[in-house]
Amino acid sequence: MAKKRISYNDAVTELEQIVNRLRSGELGIDELSSSVKRAKELIAECKSQLTHTKRELDSIINEPMEE
Repeated sequence: MAKKRISYNDAVTELEQIVNRLRSGELGIDELSSSVKRAKELIAECKSQLTHTKRELDSIINEPMEE
């Protein structure tokens, strides 16, 4: 079964929550590795979406204008 894609904004929000929990010290040792793994997944998803959007924008910008 395919993974459901998370939106860019939702991924960034979740990343911010993980970082805030790390900074505040509220993330226990039991959750540390799973939280870091999740953060890595979210970063990869954000990079993928940014790359895709850049390619789309480059394509739009570089296509010839109709007269």
